[in-house]
Amino acid sequence: MRRTRSTLVPLAAATMLALAACGSTNDDAAGDGGSSDQSIDHPIVTTYDGGLLVLDGETLEVAEDIELDGFNRINPAGTNDHVMVSTSEGFQVLDATAGELTDIVFEADTPGHVVRHADLAVLFADGTGEITTFDPHDLDSGEKPETETHQTPEAHHGVAIQLENGDMLSTLGDSETRVGARVVDADGNEIARAENCPGVHGEATARGEVVVIGCEDGVLAYADGEFTKIDSPTEYGRIGNQAGSEESSVVLGDYKQDPDAELERPTQVSLIDTETNELRLVDLPASYTFRSLARGPEGEALVLGTDGKIHVIDPESGEIVRAIDVIDEEWTEPLDWQQPRPAIFVREGTAYVSDPAAQQIHAVDLESGEITATADLEVAPNELSGVLHAH
Repeated sequence: MRRTRSTLVPLAAATMLALAACGSTNDDAAGDGGSSDQSIDHPIVTTYDGGLLVLDGETLEVAEDIELDGFNRINPAGTNDHVMVSTSEGFQVLDATAGELTDIVFEADTPGHVVRHADLAVLFADGTGEITTFDPHDLDSGEKPETETHQTPEAHHGVAIQLENGDMLSTLGDSETRVGARVVDADGNEIARAENCPGVHGEATARGEVVVIGCEDGVLAYADGEFTKIDSPTEYGRIGNQAGSEESSVVLGDYKQDPDAELERPTQVSLIDTETNELRLVDLPASYTFRSLARGPEGEALVLGTDGKIHVIDPESGEIVRAIDVIDEEWTEPLDWQQPRPAIFVREGTAYVSDPAAQQIHAVDLESGEITATADLEVAPNELSGVLHAH
């Protein structure tokens, strides 16, 4: 068991520098690696090389340290208690509130994207193209929920989302190329198809259940039974990671323009307006990574920059309205995508930000801009997630 302490920063009317420098140390914050006797308050989860840490969402005290070999990925399951962990076996359920990795596994060859929408969780297996859907609230029983499965024409690194009317949107491609997306109804009948989205990757849903998926030359937007292609303003303009909000018709996306770069470190993000089908670019004072995009409770577009700040963008005007200092030092994205880099996870009015170099996680009140808690860890946090809502 790794001993871990949590530093609590009191709320006060002070500068961010002063907030980051003050606080009291709690040396009894570490869990013992066993089962929790008490539930963990709206937990946050982070991966590290060799396991998972489950933290209290208010204090950031480490409640459990769970050993788990391999490169593990995490996503909210769609409940107030559970997180999906992508392992070598498939999608395994973490009861984060109890601090326990359960025996419930949705077997999958190369588990990929997890999407939550319309009270369903949708799992995509890249190795087979199989799509698994279930009601995540059925996890509350402690048993494996009943599932439905769907199949894409060919296996690929893809994503799927089931809409409120039962239609299923999924990407199209194979192991070599990805070309677009299609939609089938509840009976499996194809009702829409688009193959003009090279390199399709990622998805987000905007207000009004408009689904946006990224392409190497723009995005595809799906609504009312039809796909609409929204082109990038440059010849090559790859959007592969998006963040949507039910509070906004605008989807936040990344934006890369160099198809030959070993690793492009972009300094622009994209805003896709699903009402006007327009795409605009916003210049940032720093670069960012695929774990840098999030949305605030009012639909604000949030970008965690390599300058250590959360840049708050008005999605309607495209204006950067605030910059919140979080990480003390500037950082650089590593070449290997599996290596740790800062990440942001937002739940309600709090942004959680990891700093692998300093082995810290911060909780930031988005309204005040104050850091409300900081955890000092003995491992470098990698992926960052949590349950969807505070209890």
